[in-house]
Amino acid sequence: MLIGYVRVSTADQNTDHQVDALRKAGVDAKNIHIERAGGAKATRPQLDLVLQRVREGDTLVITRLDRLGRSVLHLITLGAELRERGVGLKVLEQGIDTATAEGRAMFGMLSVLAELQRELIVANTRDGLAAARARGRKGGRPPKLSPDQIELAQRLYDAKEHTVAQIADMLKVPRTTVYGHLNKRPAAKVTKSATSKSAGPVPRASRACSTCGNEPTTRAEAASQRADLAVDWLHPDPDDPETLIVRNHCRHCEPGQLAFDIACTICGDGPILAGALADQAMDGSLSEAVRRWLTTAGWVLTPHLLCPDHT
Repeated sequence: MLIGYVRVSTADQNTDHQVDALRKAGVDAKNIHIERAGGAKATRPQLDLVLQRVREGDTLVITRLDRLGRSVLHLITLGAELRERGVGLKVLEQGIDTATAEGRAMFGMLSVLAELQRELIVANTRDGLAAARARGRKGGRPPKLSPDQIELAQRLYDAKEHTVAQIADMLKVPRTTVYGHLNKRPAAKVTKSATSKSAGPVPRASRACSTCGNEPTTRAEAASQRADLAVDWLHPDPDDPETLIVRNHCRHCEPGQLAFDIACTICGDGPILAGALADQAMDGSLSEAVRRWLTTAGWVLTPHLLCPDHT
């Protein structure tokens, strides 16, 4: 028996093209299952139903490979499961039919090539980051404020005559950006006690990176480092996959691994995902741990990503 599976990413996308192709290939209309879910979505009720229905000798018919698997690994796993159960797989637009030796070989080659392409994308991303660092480009987002603007913002903040929101409006940037560049220490007042020998120097807040301890040596480097350290990096906890570790990195300790930038639709600010979290996000989905972290931090996730300043 031929059983068809159709998938579109959103509810308003048309399924007629896929359904017509399956009908033309001989699939009965009552045996066509239609799914409306994104490519990386973990839950696929109709696909689960199809996998329960198929029996040895049946053939699962789809129009393209990307309609079936959430990822390359998922696709390979499904293919192996179908072969073990004696169920055929026919992919119409790519000419694959696992009932034949040629079709089985083609399915295997496409899976390998897809995995190779993904690995090349990851490798090119890492090479690009390494080359940028070798040319002296600092890590993280480029500063949204120039050194002169940062200095002006600091003077206005220290004078206590403007709020951070007012400073942000003057500079035409989000409030979170101004916060990231400010040194929050209170402005030092020159008094007799402050200038006397017994009082000693006015203590300065440390400018060192909280992760690696790097201490900037120039004002420009300090400004850039403040911008870097204002960005939260979310790392997976190796001891608990449901927990995230939040770190802040300067250009000297920025992770060299794959990174994924979560950006507010309006201002572009947001945390950066590292490691496996970035890897999953590049496949089109955010882990439950990341979604919980964003929600707890006040983000809106649907229909668009919005940071707490723009909810």
